[in-house]
Amino acid sequence: MQQKAVFLELTEAWYDFLEQQGNTPSLSLTDFSAFLQNKTQQQSVERRQMGGEQESWIDETYNTQADDIAILVVLLYRYAKNYIKKGLADSKIQTADEFAFLITLVTFESLTKSELIQKMVMEKTSGTEVIKRLVKNGLMHEFADTDDKRSIRVALTPLGRQELFAALPRMSQVTKLVSGNLNRTELQSLSYLLRKLDHAHNLLYMQYRQASLEELQAQMDQL
Repeated sequence: MQQKAVFLELTEAWYDFLEQQGNTPSLSLTDFSAFLQNKTQQQSVERRQMGGEQESWIDETYNTQADDIAILVVLLYRYAKNYIKKGLADSKIQTADEFAFLITLVTFESLTKSELIQKMVMEKTSGTEVIKRLVKNGLMHEFADTDDKRSIRVALTPLGRQELFAALPRMSQVTKLVSGNLNRTELQSLSYLLRKLDHAHNLLYMQYRQASLEELQAQMDQL
């Protein structure tokens, strides 16, 4: 009898999921499992109060799950940035951006500056400054592209590789800190959802970077 109740509850959850998805063109078991986990974890999560009490219209206008996600992702980035700063305290690698550039570049023999900056989803000016610092500190070297004279390629130096691998144990500790108090199942769900978001946003960034917010939203609605 208990098994039948669980099956009926699962079926009801499936129809709730379909109703919530609306006209979404493709659905997957992974999407449903993320929905189901959220549905079965309805216990209240303690949340600190960030705003004052005199501007209640803020809650009425912006207090949605989407707004929460946007704010919390920014805050999580700031927490992570603080941990990374501590993790790199004794390293020649000085910032989170520098570490990200090096950890990406180590998986390639070399990349053009533009390719590396694009992979980091950064503006050209900001990305160029990061590369300049890494070159100046001897962690990366640049050289002419033999196939395209207009391009400059970059690669890790032996010192850059040495500093990167020396920093990995501390950065692994940072990763565990950023994961916080999430259990294994929660981490799997979060990883899936963040990868899904990254795929959508990266597509917009690569193909519609100069579009307006309205045009970007129209493209996002089609994904």
